[in-house]
Amino acid sequence: MAPPRKLHIKSYGCQMNVYDAQRMVDVLTPEGFVETASVDDADLVILNTCHIREKASEKVYSELGRLRQARDEAAQNGRKMQIAVAGCVAQAEGEEIVRRAPVVDVVVGPQSYHHLPQLLARADAQGRALETEFPVEDKFGFLPQPAPATIRARGISAFVTVQEGCDKFCTFCVVPYTRGAEVSRPVGAIIADVERLADNGVREITLIGQNVNAYHGDGPDGHAWTLGRLLQRLAAVPGIVRLRYSTSHPNDVDDDLIAAHRDLAALMPFVHLPVQSGSDRILAAMNRKHSAADYRRVIDRFRAVQPQIAFSSDFIVGFPGETEVDFAATLALVTQIGYAGAYSFKYSPRPGTPAADMQDMVPAAVMDERLERLQQLIDRQQSAFNKAAIGQTVDVLFERAGRKPGQIVGRTAYLQPAHVFPGPGMAPDALVGQVLPVRIDSLERYSLLGELAATPPQHARPLAATGA
Repeated sequence: MAPPRKLHIKSYGCQMNVYDAQRMVDVLTPEGFVETASVDDADLVILNTCHIREKASEKVYSELGRLRQARDEAAQNGRKMQIAVAGCVAQAEGEEIVRRAPVVDVVVGPQSYHHLPQLLARADAQGRALETEFPVEDKFGFLPQPAPATIRARGISAFVTVQEGCDKFCTFCVVPYTRGAEVSRPVGAIIADVERLADNGVREITLIGQNVNAYHGDGPDGHAWTLGRLLQRLAAVPGIVRLRYSTSHPNDVDDDLIAAHRDLAALMPFVHLPVQSGSDRILAAMNRKHSAADYRRVIDRFRAVQPQIAFSSDFIVGFPGETEVDFAATLALVTQIGYAGAYSFKYSPRPGTPAADMQDMVPAAVMDERLERLQQLIDRQQSAFNKAAIGQTVDVLFERAGRKPGQIVGRTAYLQPAHVFPGPGMAPDALVGQVLPVRIDSLERYSLLGELAATPPQHARPLAATGA
């Protein structure tokens, strides 16, 4: 029997890429690959790329330069290393990657990674393989399911893709061009995925999509289901104690989703709802198709049914034509909403998007200064939100043993890390997968520190011991 080949995947960017990386492992495991954390001993290195962040493609080329050295060293030791570029940069710049980076064997878009075994074989035979067309078939119908041991090894939280692509065409965004039009997976396939994960120890599911609340998958009743209705069904899956979803668009928050936040205890009261700007003029230039007032009304609808809900968001600073008045409107919106956290970025043009051709670019120094002001405001809000937990008892889903002996780490409903010492005679592993009340005593950077507020059930055993 041939020894296993070693696979190293480096993922950039969004949660979708984390999920895609796991599915690439699932595709390649039957081909004799096993994962390695080191590039140096890998037989196949995959860069799973993201095109959202600034200078994304240049970072990929820089990484390929380092990989060329690793490949040369492997060759000197009589070992062949293959290199693949996957993801959104591959989709957007496939031919350019082929031209600029001869070291790359395979270039594959995010809709075609289920073809990786065939592409690697083609590269062996022909020297190079490129596939960036949107395939006719649904890749999910061809992806092998991960083995039970693999699911358990990945932990008690899992991502499940329910929707891909976007039809919004925001002027700054490449997603419609790299991920394609909105497509939703059938309800039955998602339920089967979630049940399989739950049967193998997963307790928390995050449903993901580029525009996840535009979900409209075919249901078993012959009708298209909304995200809210899907969440209602998944909340009934035995073993699933927490549900989340990301990322949402304000225009697709419908009554079913609001009702789910009202009715489902398993649905966490924490929503990532990007707004990008607080200025109506800039929102129009971004083609967001909503105003700042529209966004505030959506927030109010959530809060009306779930007073404990908290929000995070995305902001772009320095979009072409942004004035100080526009930026002040963003600061005003952030101040009014009050976020538990947010991501803010300086605008950078993406080739092929309408905004890339816009004039009136904001000077870099002005963008830097505005970004600093915005991030300071967001940091103050996040700090206040975290400090408010001190002295409170909160539910924590425990995920793993901590770095310190006897310590266990979990997350609150708001994804805050919580570090706990359960006490003498209690093995941290026995608490993994349980949701238990924790009294928060202090805060260390972004992590909450506390102690159990109740004694865990006597029958608690590690998930690995139960096989669940």
